[in-house]
Amino acid sequence: MNEAPDPSKRLHALLASAWAWEMREFPERATWAGVPGHDRRWSDRSRAAIEKRRGDLQGQLAQARALPREALSPADRLNLDLFVRETETSLEEMRWPGECLCLTQMDGVHQDPAQVLSLMGGMAARGLEDVVARLEALPLLMDQCTALLREGLAKRVTPPKICLRDVPRQIENLCVKDAEKSPLLAAFAKAPAGGAAARFEELKKDAAALFTQKIVPALQALAEFVEKSYVPGARETTAWSALPDGEAWYAFRVREQTTTNLTPKEIHAIGLDEVKRIRSRMDAIVREAGFGGDFAKYCDHLRTERSFYFETPAALLAAYRELCKRIDPELVKLFGKLPRLPYGIAEVPAFSAESQTTAYYLPGSPEAARPGLFYANTSKLDSRPRWEMEALSLHEAVPGHHLQIALAQEMALSDFRRHAGYNAYIEGWALYSEALGYDIGLYRDLHGQFGQLSYEMWRAIRLVVDTGMHALGWSREKAIEYFAGNTGKPLHDITVEIDRYLVWPAQALSYKLGELEIRKLRREAEAALGARLDLRAFHDELLGEGALPLDVLAERMRAWVAGEQARAAPETTT
Repeated sequence: MNEAPDPSKRLHALLASAWAWEMREFPERATWAGVPGHDRRWSDRSRAAIEKRRGDLQGQLAQARALPREALSPADRLNLDLFVRETETSLEEMRWPGECLCLTQMDGVHQDPAQVLSLMGGMAARGLEDVVARLEALPLLMDQCTALLREGLAKRVTPPKICLRDVPRQIENLCVKDAEKSPLLAAFAKAPAGGAAARFEELKKDAAALFTQKIVPALQALAEFVEKSYVPGARETTAWSALPDGEAWYAFRVREQTTTNLTPKEIHAIGLDEVKRIRSRMDAIVREAGFGGDFAKYCDHLRTERSFYFETPAALLAAYRELCKRIDPELVKLFGKLPRLPYGIAEVPAFSAESQTTAYYLPGSPEAARPGLFYANTSKLDSRPRWEMEALSLHEAVPGHHLQIALAQEMALSDFRRHAGYNAYIEGWALYSEALGYDIGLYRDLHGQFGQLSYEMWRAIRLVVDTGMHALGWSREKAIEYFAGNTGKPLHDITVEIDRYLVWPAQALSYKLGELEIRKLRREAEAALGARLDLRAFHDELLGEGALPLDVLAERMRAWVAGEQARAAPETTT
């Protein structure tokens, strides 16, 4: 008689199968993760493929629910619980037609392919053959996305019209005359090491021909559709609640992005309290800087004083690199374990820079030996002040995104755990990391301290304006005015940020709520352990299981604190 399969083996077989399915269905994610075998394709955006994925997810969820949870180890219970939670969330998300929003000023079929293809540079001939295959398939992807955009117009599901103003130009910027200068051909910027020069030149020529003969016409058709049909037909409203079933959709987005059950009104109130608290600290710096109580005058000084700004993009990038070199050796004061994967600093691609945020991080891949990249925006240099650079570097590079994400990628966890994307944890950690600069000797002048507070204020303001615009009736103009009245950030940055919140609803809530939870857990540890608290051990534990939902993280850290207390308690004898 055959024994029933071991529950743990069944679970891990399911997790492996589901991960392989995800890599097949979303080959761009496979490229990001460094998983080979999927680099010739794009995700199938056809309606039939989207519906098939729904059925596949339902089947995976049924298998997971059939597993005997109590027969699993605590570690595997966590794996199962997280897998079920993620799959349920993915299925719930499919209740709304989010696939119809496949093009915004922040991302979409006109921006994402260039990012993915740029990851494939420096490869051997076989890898560059994959690049050519993807280039050849790109017009079909554009056609599929255009069909979804048309579907969105018919369903009245589009981004706000005001946010789409730069998108036609973004697409047109890709239609360069010299194919070699296209960001879509970035993989061919440098010949791979090890010879095979003739094959490289042949593939580069094929890529250039594809770009000129097929991709540029497809881009031009997309630009014409966006300019003449999509933008004119896009909605005049800005609130997510104005979309069909939008109120429930936004409430879901809030739960999914924050991994909490907080309502938009509750988050709005938290934001108002945080804005008040941080503003009082900023006002103290304004007085100490010699501006009396004139917050607006000091902010105007920060925005207009020429010595705070760089003359060239190269100078700005060089300053970021020098700053990160100073931060790197200080990390041992805060962490017992550091990632092996390196990171670099690059400038945001010019074709999208004016509509992009100040900076962002793109993960590397240990499997593909690809470093993480901290992208700094070098457009509009009069909007990139020195006093924001320390907070920004700590957030995007180390000890923020790169340190946390690279550590997770190097852990002995199931693949779906190593690449987990819980924003409240990931962005909460990065925001928490900004304040760690005080522990390693940064923020030595008042302007830098104000910059750190300005960035913290920026994330607190998000709680107010995101919920305000999407759930509480705020206009875009009111949100911009509120933002400008409480921070020293330049108006261009503020406008870009507000428009980001309009097309990525609730995503911006994750930063401050995640940071508040991490700070709360640290306070609890400090109160329980006092001088016995080892901050390096606390941080290692906080990062030790990769990204987690906030409630799971809290349970884990409280158990760790209890364990530390038990170890420190004196032994008793009877």
